[in-house]
Amino acid sequence: MLKGYIFDYGGTLDTGGQHWGKVIWHAYERQQVPVSEEAFREAYVHAERTLGKNPIIQPDFTFYKTIETKIRIQLEYLQEKNDVSSVSSYLKPLTDSLYEATVKETAKSREVLLQLKQQYPMVLVSNFYGNIATVLQEFKLDGIFDKIIESAVVGVRKPDPQIFTLGVEALGMQPDEVVVVGDSMDKDIIPAGKAGCHTVWFKGEGWTNDPVDESPAGKVITDLTQILK
Repeated sequence: MLKGYIFDYGGTLDTGGQHWGKVIWHAYERQQVPVSEEAFREAYVHAERTLGKNPIIQPDFTFYKTIETKIRIQLEYLQEKNDVSSVSSYLKPLTDSLYEATVKETAKSREVLLQLKQQYPMVLVSNFYGNIATVLQEFKLDGIFDKIIESAVVGVRKPDPQIFTLGVEALGMQPDEVVVVGDSMDKDIIPAGKAGCHTVWFKGEGWTNDPVDESPAGKVITDLTQILK
């Protein structure tokens, strides 16, 4: 019997199921940044690794400051490679565009979460930089989740199933009483299944165009409102 929910954050509640790499690439396209997708992907990976290894993102960083930091690292990398001539030309337009889209997506997610909260306790389980509480407050998502399990805080990262076990324990339930909702098959759905949870895959545009085996997911949705049906 279903008693509680665990939600992923990035790519699930803030992009409508799209991988963040693709979201940012589409912003590059809109702003006509003169780089190939291959060059962008290198810069994206470089920025993610840089932020993963170094405590650049501080607990008080808003999402705006977080995405601005991420884009700056990407653009500086591209400038070093002579792919872009100026970081300052593109930094603000890209950041503003991405932020505006995120405000809209999180507002839609908030409506779904508030409806779900009337029936079920919920926990957030996220690979994040240590500032998720600041970001949730920024987007009026604070107070919705009974507990937040953040990788930078608990020292466990997806795809380790243990991070979902921590979420189940935070709910005070058995794994088979919990549904995990996430956009990543590899980082959310498969490890959550290994932890014994039910799963809902929020299917959106992925980092690659490779076909994904959907069979590990208990349910597949393409819009968050489908959870309520």
